[in-house]
Amino acid sequence: MGSSECHVAVLAFPFATHAAPLLSLVEQLSAAFPSARFSFFNNHDSNSGLFRGRNPAAGKVKAYDVWDGTVAGEALVTHEEFIMAMPGNYVKAIAEAEAETGTKFGCFLTDAFLWFGGDLAAERGGVPWIALWTAGACSISAHLYTDFVRSLAAATPTANGKHRLDQKLKVIPGMSELSIGEMPGEILAKDLQAPFPGMIYNMALKLPGANAVVLNSFQNLEPTVTDDLRSKLQKVFNIGPMILRQAAATPKPPIISDDHNCLPWLDSLPPASPPAVYLSFGSGLTPPPDEIVALAEALEAKRAPFLWSLKPHGVKHLPEGFLERTKEFGKIVPWAPQVQVLSHPGVGAFVTHCGWNSTLEAISFGVCLICRPFYGDQQINSRFVESVWEIGVKVEGGKFTKDETLKALNVVLDSDRGKLLKENVVKLKGEAMEAVKPNGSSTKDFQELVHLLNGYF
Repeated sequence: MGSSECHVAVLAFPFATHAAPLLSLVEQLSAAFPSARFSFFNNHDSNSGLFRGRNPAAGKVKAYDVWDGTVAGEALVTHEEFIMAMPGNYVKAIAEAEAETGTKFGCFLTDAFLWFGGDLAAERGGVPWIALWTAGACSISAHLYTDFVRSLAAATPTANGKHRLDQKLKVIPGMSELSIGEMPGEILAKDLQAPFPGMIYNMALKLPGANAVVLNSFQNLEPTVTDDLRSKLQKVFNIGPMILRQAAATPKPPIISDDHNCLPWLDSLPPASPPAVYLSFGSGLTPPPDEIVALAEALEAKRAPFLWSLKPHGVKHLPEGFLERTKEFGKIVPWAPQVQVLSHPGVGAFVTHCGWNSTLEAISFGVCLICRPFYGDQQINSRFVESVWEIGVKVEGGKFTKDETLKALNVVLDSDRGKLLKENVVKLKGEAMEAVKPNGSSTKDFQELVHLLNGYF
């Protein structure tokens, strides 16, 4: 970005875990381009949480709130309301920021969901558009093959005329273990013009026009899929795992909040104790009541130490007397510092929804997974966990029952197969750590991203 100041528009998608990785990337780019300024466009609630008590890039990042699609005083109920307000809500906020600074934006860095980033860049003389896909290569590849998958499903109906969902996607590079039914729901949606499927489909159509697509993954994790992506997109940069890149770049580890004493509890487990089971389903998910009961019954029967991050509205569905009966070997908290928990040597299994951040964090710290996917890319991630990387298992039947959960716990914690799963995840952990070293593949990809941006300014 040369010696002159560059003003970068950063467009975040405010839901789930989308905005935080984008802000992390902004902080890394700010360190590489000290003269750059970043305007971070996001909704009010997400900005409030991200910027609370934080001064990103020493004040060179300014937050701007975009309208969330609701009327004054109305709570935001669905993603659809926000999506239906796009792109006009971003266009308005961007125009206000340009008027305030007196300069047009010289670069657009957006969440990949925000497919109109390329249009906004083109309107300003073709400035670069960089898109961040906050998940892995496997899921973005699935979306790029949307038309093909839909045609394949339509061409192979069952006897009753419905789509045949068990057919394997053997012709898509790196995806041969996946079936049509494990694709994200948006791909097979009846109406590709509905707000959420429409946004994702437009993204798949527009991303080949981006100057670069950045992934929170690393080359050796999904090599075949990544190579195929590189044949379809202008540039693909794997810069993950971002959690390890941040750790490598931070001389002093940040102070971590552990209000519920999760780490001291793990430290207190006897040396001869079996490996602990950590259970968490991300910030926005709680299993249905019957599955909470099944999980509790399996944990009580297994009697392995467990730490369960479960919100109060989930705790009320636990079996009567469960907390008292398991107090000697279990702990339930409303929130846990997940990265620190997974990095604790006493943790041996992670029961998870298999969101990408959780999956990549488990790999980064060498913890085997027990997967119960719900939506989005979670089916793809869990299939890769079980059948491609072989670092965990899916719960049979697609939901938690006492017997199937107990079976999964026994496989991971006590079987010969579990030992092999552990060897595989420890190997991937080593490759992840190599990727973020000074000469590692992710570090080199980040340097290439910096070089690319340098060439535009």
